[in-house]
Amino acid sequence: MKPRDSAAAQRSTRLVFLRRAAIYLLLWIVLIGTKPTDLVFGAITAMLATWVSLRLLPPGMLRIRPFGALRLLPRFLWQSIFAGVDVARRAFDPRLPIAPGFVVFRPQSPPGAARNAFTAYTSLLPGTVPCGLSDGAVVYHCLDVGQPVAEQLAAEEARFAQAVAPESETADG
Repeated sequence: MKPRDSAAAQRSTRLVFLRRAAIYLLLWIVLIGTKPTDLVFGAITAMLATWVSLRLLPPGMLRIRPFGALRLLPRFLWQSIFAGVDVARRAFDPRLPIAPGFVVFRPQSPPGAARNAFTAYTSLLPGTVPCGLSDGAVVYHCLDVGQPVAEQLAAEEARFAQAVAPESETADG
């Protein structure tokens, strides 16, 4: 690596660090508040969270498309609420169908950071949990195998791909 490339990489890493730290601190402020003592702990927590995030997801592995992520957020929130209520209803009402089991889903994205981010995203949606791999596919435990789980996951993956992509893809959405 040329010295100029190394300096550019260091500047890029610092910029990523500052962006992530600002996001974590903003999240802290939204959740905890702005009292001076809270901000001190928030700044420390944001720095530690940023350090950990840089170890787990180094810069350059994944590209977040801001507009795609903004389009994905309302759907994610709606689905989380709707699916959470549905899961609770099924769990507490014995008349509603519940057929737990496993569904094998073959993602379109290749193995790597984007696929891992997608499985992490789907783990936050009630009713399905990625729980393993099988011949290049992701195995999901789901609450009702009678539902079109694989089709729903495929639709979610297409939406997710508009928000998150491997760094090698340069198109911005």
